[in-house]
Amino acid sequence: MIIWLASYPKSGNTWLRFYIISLLMGKKTNLNLNHLKAILAYPHSTQFEGLVSDLFDLGEIAKNWIVSQKKANADKNLRFFKTHNMLGKYKGYAFTDSENTLGTIHIVRDPRNVITSVKNHYSLSNYDEATKFIFKENQILALSERQQKLYVKSKKFPLTQFVGSWKTHYLSWKNMKKNYLLVRYEDLMENTKSEFTKIADFVGNLLKLKFTEDQIENAINLSSFDKLEKMEKEHGFTESTIDKEGNRNKFFYLGPKNNWQEILEGKISKKIEQEFEQEMKELKYL
Repeated sequence: MIIWLASYPKSGNTWLRFYIISLLMGKKTNLNLNHLKAILAYPHSTQFEGLVSDLFDLGEIAKNWIVSQKKANADKNLRFFKTHNMLGKYKGYAFTDSENTLGTIHIVRDPRNVITSVKNHYSLSNYDEATKFIFKENQILALSERQQKLYVKSKKFPLTQFVGSWKTHYLSWKNMKKNYLLVRYEDLMENTKSEFTKIADFVGNLLKLKFTEDQIENAINLSSFDKLEKMEKEHGFTESTIDKEGNRNKFFYLGPKNNWQEILEGKISKKIEQEFEQEMKELKYL
């Protein structure tokens, strides 16, 4: 059965993944960013082997979402999958179902801060482009031609995802009724111990484990932004994107320093607030 770690892009999913890995492995090994491979992205090429003829065709991928999850769950083990895909349908095909899903941790972030990270991560020219990105209802994440050439030889790479807009993504996962935990990125920043304890309790209940206060504190320390940033600086990070010149963008970009009030022009923040007013109020961002 799958435990989903779901988020819109650049909302803290990697931080969440590393924290969970630190909870489960932090006392046993010297962790680095390579250990994030213990929680695979979904959809991923390795999960669709023998199911699709074209790994870059979203229609074929969507048709086999449920099939690939049944295949992954055939061993009856519990597993975490990270995804940016929205919870919904594409061309009539549902992303997942209750038979394949055990639970979901859904992490959300203020879209006024998401936009600054999106702009950097996807090498967008300006905030107008980044605004269009998070507003686009049929937004799709796919590898660039350059990335396809780099990854296709290895046969191990993330597949195309249907993410939608920030709003549709949030609303879609909010509909998950089975073992659902909503976490705000901002709460992880401001109330770190209590929020990560909540996540540890949720994960523990699903895995039938009991994490001690010492394990939780150790995992929080191991997964701090400063440590993750240092790991990327020293060893690089395969999940960072590549810009138009072929250089890798910094993945752990601003973190705690990402403050929309100091970065965004008023007209951009106002536009976001008007577009997502109801959802931002619901999440207490307004």
